[in-house]
Amino acid sequence: MIELKTAGEIEAMREAGRVVAAIHEQARAHAVPGVSLRELDELARQIMHEAGAGSSFLGYHPSFGATPYPGVICTSVNEVMLHGLPTGYRLRDGDLLSVDCAAHIDGWHADAAVSFCVGESRKGDEELIRTAERMLTAGIEKAVPGARLGDIGQAMSRIGRSAGYGMQTDFAGHGIGRAMHEDPFVPNEGRAGRGLRLRPGLVIAIEPSLMAGGGDEYEMAEDGWSLRSRDASRTVHVEHSVAVTDDGPVILTTR
Repeated sequence: MIELKTAGEIEAMREAGRVVAAIHEQARAHAVPGVSLRELDELARQIMHEAGAGSSFLGYHPSFGATPYPGVICTSVNEVMLHGLPTGYRLRDGDLLSVDCAAHIDGWHADAAVSFCVGESRKGDEELIRTAERMLTAGIEKAVPGARLGDIGQAMSRIGRSAGYGMQTDFAGHGIGRAMHEDPFVPNEGRAGRGLRLRPGLVIAIEPSLMAGGGDEYEMAEDGWSLRSRDASRTVHVEHSVAVTDDGPVILTTR
């Protein structure tokens, strides 16, 4: 079932979104060579606690997950595209890190992800990130009343495909609100004019991901959570929670 949110409910989600944005800001500042992924997770827990927010990830156990999720952020490094566990791995100069975070306040959730380079970036990584961010921007611009979900997927995939990168379509965007994952499914690739028609009050997470090698195949890592490119190429993942309003799309996961 798709639930349209009131202006007050969207504002409540924005409060959770500000916590997510603060975590991303601090993760970017602290993600330097030598820092462990677990330390970044502990930092995120502290920020959530001080803000009176809860984690949407901690204990989450979907059908594909080997165990309940053990962290409050996903920390995906290099060839790991999604759902990377916050382990004791210590970041190295040149790593490509994606940090995905979702938080809730008073029962309302917000979800977003960022990708960035640790230390000195490697050749091609910054362009990979910029392309994913352009895709996200293009998708958000299509989140207007009267448009269709396929318009969002088509706008994003046109950018990613034309750049020669690989894309996966199984794990993509979703509705969000009283739960982290709600209807509808928001595809990373689609056909313009197809799919659900967007209405004011719909809130969705838009989240493209890319694989630098150009292939679309991915695989589950041994930890039962991390999804990585099958060709071991570098990957990125970016995301915002966005409200469809009469005044245009409103990003809820910024400061």
